Amino acid sequence: MGRVHEFVTSPNRLTKPMVRKGDALGKPHGNEALNLAATRLKEIKEKYGPDSIGVLTSAKCTNEENYVLQKFTRAAIGTNNIDHCARL
Repeated sequence: MGRVHEFVTSPNRLTKPMVRKGDALGKPHGNEALNLAATRLKEIKEKYGPDSIGVLTSAKCTNEENYVLQKFTRAAIGTNNIDHCARL
């Protein structure tokens, strides 16, 4: 069994956005990955409601980045399901 931190140097680690195309992962064109994520979040929100989505923030982000994510979660998604890793 490997050590938990070894994934950082693994040659199998994804370092760029990828989009599933059939059974394979491929490099997205332009904003394809961002558009796909936005579309899927919208579909999930419409089908299951905004509280079916949750967001985790990070202590490695700045206060400003965490604030923007918190505003996005509450205003754009419409849920209070947001947490921060420092609380865990």
